[in-house]
Amino acid sequence: MGSTMGRGDIPTGPPRRVPIGVVAPHDMALDAELWRWVPDEAALFFARTSYLPLAVSLEMVELLGDITGIRCATEQLKAIEPVAYAFACTSGSFVHGRAGERAAAAALSEAGGAPGITASGAILAALGHLRIRRVAVATPYDATITARLESFLVEAGVAVTGIRQLDLDSRMWTVPYARTADLIREANSDAAEAIVVSCTNLPTYDLITPLEHELGKPIISANQATMWAVLTQCGLAAVGPGQHLINPGGT
Repeated sequence: MGSTMGRGDIPTGPPRRVPIGVVAPHDMALDAELWRWVPDEAALFFARTSYLPLAVSLEMVELLGDITGIRCATEQLKAIEPVAYAFACTSGSFVHGRAGERAAAAALSEAGGAPGITASGAILAALGHLRIRRVAVATPYDATITARLESFLVEAGVAVTGIRQLDLDSRMWTVPYARTADLIREANSDAAEAIVVSCTNLPTYDLITPLEHELGKPIISANQATMWAVLTQCGLAAVGPGQHLINPGGT
């Protein structure tokens, strides 16, 4: 989106973009991946939760879901008047179940003065949009955290047909695409209508389209769902060539 020219060929100003606030966990390393789903009409503005000197464990993700911390990070963004907010932390938004996810979304809205969505809530919204009720699950977490995700999905009425996890406790953003692709293939089953790939710190953008073609079903990743949901809230379309959630019928 280019700026228009004013008198004397002086631009009237930079293009105005729809501001979207993103509250990310302290260890989020994939800001650049989130931007790949964003059209020119929008801009992302980030705030992070307080640093926690812990490995990725149940204790850590329970702390990431702390409502006070989410509110404080959201308030850092309020001055730029975002049109909507996203809590870009999957585990921190599913670890306390559906009630915890709703509380996190409400904290975003109340502290920021605009609608808020969470990564986990966005996954449920994406599954509902595609009318999917049975999923396989792929995560980088340990078995304990992954079990919380399964419980969250089941509580929301989504059946889990199979699970695979990487059992990592740090640096999820460094996982190679090939390893994640194998994880998704292993999680898949004939009973699954789609595969949910959790963790906003696990790179997925370039995997989604080729694996959807290979497996013949939608791949719903945390970052994809989060950006799709918050952009939809703003009346904008996400950018994801060939991705079924964004371009239904393209699988």
